[in-house]
Amino acid sequence: MKSLKKQRRIQVLAAGALALVVAVGLIGYGFSDGINLYRSPSQVSEAAPEPDEFFQLGGLVKEGSIRNLEGVAFDFVITDGAAEIPVTYVGGSPRPDLFGEGQGTIAKGWYRDGRFEAREILAKHDETYMPREVVETLKATGHYQDPNG
Repeated sequence: MKSLKKQRRIQVLAAGALALVVAVGLIGYGFSDGINLYRSPSQVSEAAPEPDEFFQLGGLVKEGSIRNLEGVAFDFVITDGAAEIPVTYVGGSPRPDLFGEGQGTIAKGWYRDGRFEAREILAKHDETYMPREVVETLKATGHYQDPNG
């Protein structure tokens, strides 16, 4: 009788371990679409990502670089003071109201053939906000100016 209990206990533990492995695998797969790595223009210039890798590119919009295209599409350049990456935005929504030259922004998309193809643009939501990642990048390159003085 003891061997039957022992065998049943091993089966239950094995089934529990298998369920745990499957659950962790499903959670990992679910998060894989939601993980968007952040990169600065310097990081992209040093090591270009694969053309099919979706990531976030952040920095300042270079002065004089915004060029309107047809519809809601436009071109601009993101810089961190050390490197510049040309960006083409072809998303479905119009340009954010507070998106402008000299402002911090994050573009989400792909880097292909030396140009970043943005699907989404995130801009500041008030006069003093700048994304944390952009602030850290600008501080590292010595180009950050505190808007509060």
